[in-house]
Amino acid sequence: MAGTAVEWNGHPKGSQAYGRILAGLAFAGVATFAQLYSTQAVLPVMAAELRVSAAEAALTISLATVGLAVTVIPWSFLADRIGRVKAMTWGICLATALGLLVPLATSFPVLLGLRMLEGMALGGIPAIAIAYLNEEIDRAHGAVAAGSYVAGTTLGGLAGRLVAGPAGELWGWRAAALAVSVLATAAAVLFLVLIPRARGFSPARGVGLRGAARTLSGHLANPRLMALYVQAFLLMGGFVAVYNYLGFRLSGEPFSLPATLISLIFLAYLSGTVTSRWAGTLTQRFGRRTVLLAGIGVMAAGLALTLTQVLVLILAGLIIFTGGFFAAHSIGAGWTGAIAQSGRAQAASLYNLAYYLGSSILGWAGGLVFQSLGWPALAAAVIILGCATAVITAVAHPTSGRRRRQRQPDQATLQLP
Repeated sequence: MAGTAVEWNGHPKGSQAYGRILAGLAFAGVATFAQLYSTQAVLPVMAAELRVSAAEAALTISLATVGLAVTVIPWSFLADRIGRVKAMTWGICLATALGLLVPLATSFPVLLGLRMLEGMALGGIPAIAIAYLNEEIDRAHGAVAAGSYVAGTTLGGLAGRLVAGPAGELWGWRAAALAVSVLATAAAVLFLVLIPRARGFSPARGVGLRGAARTLSGHLANPRLMALYVQAFLLMGGFVAVYNYLGFRLSGEPFSLPATLISLIFLAYLSGTVTSRWAGTLTQRFGRRTVLLAGIGVMAAGLALTLTQVLVLILAGLIIFTGGFFAAHSIGAGWTGAIAQSGRAQAASLYNLAYYLGSSILGWAGGLVFQSLGWPALAAAVIILGCATAVITAVAHPTSGRRRRQRQPDQATLQLP
């Protein structure tokens, strides 16, 4: 796979290039995740305007994340050939162009097709961003740099939802989609202006389909990696299902909240910004396994609070649930890079594949449970998914002892959706 030039040590912290890389990738995170989940804040509005069910409206998210999931691995191999910056540029430009077409969709099927293509283009960012960071930044500061990218993804996902909610309530889902697309376009332009050319990249030579298949099959044959991929699938699927359908619950009786207020529930994502960093610190004391299992436990406890009919407790439960999820996810994603001995970019891409497939499949399927049996059944199903993940994690990673600190930063892609 692509390597780093022998004498290149990366841009040091405090240098102009270091600052431009962090800012550029933060804007890339905003552009990516503002678009990917933008319709989540207006699903009830979209369902009403298009006369579709809750589960059908959620397909605007599921198909976008399917598109991203199926392209993260091809994008990672393409970036090994043509370069990280060029591949990210292609992806972000194509995605923003498609995003500007979404408000013009003439029918629901056309809308779904555009959303899937948009997701496929967006796959070029999460598949490549951390690999680029590890090649261009002084390794001593790799974790800090990755944290800045994570912050950008958090702000992107949050900004997209907060912009879409009020615009959708006032002017409809098309105006919401347009507002988010304009925001993403501005962020994409800033990424293109700020991001410096790569200096630590060497194009891959002689890696054909057979070599790529061998790399991927080796990761899939590793039971510890497979456990993390299953964790990504189950936890992310449950997480997205909660956010997809909680808005429908809060818009109905006895709460009857407007779309603008419902969009504010996504401020709970900020708890994930805090807990994902706490989790990384706690692993030095308690080990990854213990912290990951604790994160799952916190998720279940928070979700249990949403079973009440008291709005304050529901919102508190959502904050706790979100914090637990991001703690568990940050550990799982980072652990992937630590376990993989070679092909770490591809190991991270497989994690992302499972992560976004879970978002697509389980995030949509949760709507069937919600429509048929109500919120308590959906919450119980997500708690069961968490318990299954905890068992799989405990079996696949039987020891919880502290691991030696890695000399190189983890190469896994840490995403906050």
